[in-house]
Amino acid sequence: MRRVGSPGTAAVLALVLLVAGCTWPPSGPARAGTIDHVVIIVMENKAASRILGADDAPYLNSLAKDFALAANYHAVARPSLPNYIALTSGTTAGITSNCNPRAGSCQAKVRTIADEVTASGRDWRMYAEGMPEPCLAEDAGRYVVRHNPFMYYPSVTDNRELCADRVVPLGWLDDDLKTGSSLPDYVFITPDMCSDTHDCPVRTGDDWLSRQVPRILRSPAFTTKNSLLVVTYDEGSKSNNHIVTVFAGPAARKGYTSDTRYTHYSLLRTVEDAWGLDPLTDNDRNADGMAELLK
Repeated sequence: MRRVGSPGTAAVLALVLLVAGCTWPPSGPARAGTIDHVVIIVMENKAASRILGADDAPYLNSLAKDFALAANYHAVARPSLPNYIALTSGTTAGITSNCNPRAGSCQAKVRTIADEVTASGRDWRMYAEGMPEPCLAEDAGRYVVRHNPFMYYPSVTDNRELCADRVVPLGWLDDDLKTGSSLPDYVFITPDMCSDTHDCPVRTGDDWLSRQVPRILRSPAFTTKNSLLVVTYDEGSKSNNHIVTVFAGPAARKGYTSDTRYTHYSLLRTVEDAWGLDPLTDNDRNADGMAELLK
């Protein structure tokens, strides 16, 4: 029997890797430049001018200083819901209000990032704070369905079993963070109406981020792999849609600020580029990817 390190075995192994395009080693930290997990947290309704340098947002400002800040990033619409749809499908799908998905006219019958991620062999999950049960299509307490874009996609909601497994309360994240393999590849997180600063002070949202972001960054999916965490806002103020977006984690550059103009479509394009996914629409196809914020 040949030893693993023999010349013949090494040659065969090299040929297999070349043909298959595999990453070596097959387990453990990914190579620099690849992204294993993407976690996106969406806050609410604050212009960049209200957050950057603000005394009541010390944690997010420290994250922006330590990692990569997109200083010229903009939402694409108003009110909230069209931005969430744009972030996850590359289009507002004709939605112009915060309508309820139970209304027949308020569904986005389009291909989504969830469809693309699944087709690529990866998995995804949406975590909503305050949602009392999986796949809930109506408001409950501080949970509002308009901040949960996946409840507007028939490709998700028409499959009740799929929806109940993928669109879940935030509490499910605790178990999913336990190992590098248990966290889905694509993660979308929405705080409740207080934690996201919609109904509560900026300080409340910043305190929430100071608790949630470190536990994500300390999880095996980030300490043993090359993963990316993004904090952004759905939209700005009534007169200003310029918002804060920060890239953090091992896949993000450190101490970097970009002045390039980006939008929600740019963030979607960045995820697509990282995993070799086809753009969903011309909006993300024509948007600049945000690779300069990555290592």
